[in-house]
Amino acid sequence: MERKKISLFTPCYNEEGNVQEMYERVTNVMNTLPQYEYEYIFIDNKSTDRTREILRTIAKKDKHVKVIFNRRNFGPGRSGAYGFMQTTGDASICMACDLQDPPELIPEFIEKWEAGYKVVWGRKIASEESKLMFWVRGIYYKIIKLFSDHKQYEHVTGYGLYDREVMDYIRAEHNPHLNLRYSITEYGFDVGIVEFEQPSRKHGKSSYNFFRYLDAAIESLVSTSQKPLRLITLFGCVCMIVSLPIMVIMLITSMFGVKFKKTAWMGQIGFLGFSIQTSVMGILGEYLKDALSRIIDAPLVVIEERINF
Repeated sequence: MERKKISLFTPCYNEEGNVQEMYERVTNVMNTLPQYEYEYIFIDNKSTDRTREILRTIAKKDKHVKVIFNRRNFGPGRSGAYGFMQTTGDASICMACDLQDPPELIPEFIEKWEAGYKVVWGRKIASEESKLMFWVRGIYYKIIKLFSDHKQYEHVTGYGLYDREVMDYIRAEHNPHLNLRYSITEYGFDVGIVEFEQPSRKHGKSSYNFFRYLDAAIESLVSTSQKPLRLITLFGCVCMIVSLPIMVIMLITSMFGVKFKKTAWMGQIGFLGFSIQTSVMGILGEYLKDALSRIIDAPLVVIEERINF
């Protein structure tokens, strides 16, 4: 009987302190599962430290390991999406390289997959990161849940297992801003959950800062829901309902001798118009940006080298 194949995938950028340990821990886990074939794919997003050197050494010794080197840094979203789509297994498991996605959960993912789940996610029930950051993430998940058109799961990052059938749908999206959490809920697959406590990053520093987190949050909201577009209409209606009575009151009182300066009229009208216009243009711009990125048929990444493919 032909063995099932498990594809493991890890994107990396300047992870010289983590990549060797990540490889060893994944390999140790897979050695306990001899009933499965496996491949382990790394995609490097033009690291400037020793990450590429370490990956070359690993790939030379272990043919299970396949490596993709990008020609430049294409960003974690595009690079990660491209690398994940290169998997060929019956099931694919995505893990970050910072060791905050414990490879030791792989057997539990596979067990739930064999039980019938097409998707199995790791969900954080606690984290060694700052309590403030964990709390902020919790608020973010609740906001997404409030606006989303589909069921959402809190404290999941996309770390988990995806059946080949699910991967075929993901590849068919051609989405340059692939977000596994929101695609899966739109497809309607039942999700198995494996809970874990997230460890802190062992080495190096995350490439994400406040503005990158904010950008990711906005993209997630736009790709998850069309409710902000409806809010534009509601916001415009509320502004009209509020502003028109004020304008009428100002007009009537002026007829009875109450004088308003011309600047008051202009300020009222101008500020209201500017507020509505700015809000409308901003939200529409986000949706247009997302639509344009899907229309433009550009490659997710440009490859410099592939090893062991």
